[in-house]
Amino acid sequence: MGRVLGLAGSLAFWSAALASVLVAVVSYRFIPLGVNATMDFIAHNLPGNSLALYGHIAVAPIALLLMPFQFMSGLRRRRPSIHRWMGRIYVTAIVISGIAGLQLAFHSTAGAFASVGFATLAVIWLWTTLGAFYFAIKRQIDRHRNWMLRSAALTFAAVTLRVYLGTSMAMGAEFQVAYPIISWACWVPNALLVEAYLQLRRQPRTAHVTATS
Repeated sequence: MGRVLGLAGSLAFWSAALASVLVAVVSYRFIPLGVNATMDFIAHNLPGNSLALYGHIAVAPIALLLMPFQFMSGLRRRRPSIHRWMGRIYVTAIVISGIAGLQLAFHSTAGAFASVGFATLAVIWLWTTLGAFYFAIKRQIDRHRNWMLRSAALTFAAVTLRVYLGTSMAMGAEFQVAYPIISWACWVPNALLVEAYLQLRRQPRTAHVTATS
């Protein structure tokens, strides 16, 4: 059973890692093609709000690209300095793109529900990432890893948002109806899944301490 769970975990990790890298790379299609042609749902920010727009769409993919590498134990063991520097870049990218994303949230054309969804995502994304950075500085490695998992779940919202958005378009759903729902659905399940995983991981340790005390 343990081997099956291990294989399932590895498959899930590498699938998520591949999806993250692909979405991060494809996100930069706006450079040759333009924002209007590739991201029409946020192109309305170009006049008067372009700094926040480019601060988000140009920097957030860096965090998404680096995120999987932060969980590769082999890289952490063999090249700890690379792990640390990639972590610093990851945190910096999220601070920039998170602040920009918070500003963009209040310019959404999909209504207040979508604005609150994306604003909440930006705030919690910044909070979990800075929490992970704080615990890394304090050398509280277990807590650092837990908060990095929380941060990664929210970084992965860039992938789930595109999955849900593409699915809703393929199903013919009206954008003004689907997008507000996606503004929450792209990150809340991710966050809850990580919290459930962390809770399950704590239970064997708690049981062991109780049995031996």
